[in-house]
Amino acid sequence: MTTITVVTSTEADSGGTTTSQQRVKVLLYSDDRSVRDAVRFALGTRPDPDLPEIDIVEVATVPHAFRLLDTGTVDVAILDGEAAPGGMGVCRTLKDEIFNAPPVLVLIGRAQDGWLATWSRADAVVTHPIDAMALARATAGLM
Repeated sequence: MTTITVVTSTEADSGGTTTSQQRVKVLLYSDDRSVRDAVRFALGTRPDPDLPEIDIVEVATVPHAFRLLDTGTVDVAILDGEAAPGGMGVCRTLKDEIFNAPPVLVLIGRAQDGWLATWSRADAVVTHPIDAMALARATAGLM
């Protein structure tokens, strides 16, 4: 049985930097609960056995995402490109406005949207429906 740690916004705002002994903080933005559930299920507690465990911090709104990103404690961000507002625009803004922005994985609706992910300056892209292995590999590559 896999245990998922969901961090409350108060706990998420008080984090620190990542070392090999610390857990990796992953911000997950989507306005769709089923997408957030699929991502949590796909990643489990660690996307790769050789990497540290992860804490997934779920947010459903852009202001909450940026509040967490502004703390500088997010190690990896996963943004739903199909959310409203879309994760690709959020990614572009994040890369433009946050100094030392974390690596970003964008979930896109179709492979043909890859050019938009390039425009957004995403570090990795995975298409919907979520393939657990592809998402785990891509996330591990950003850690």
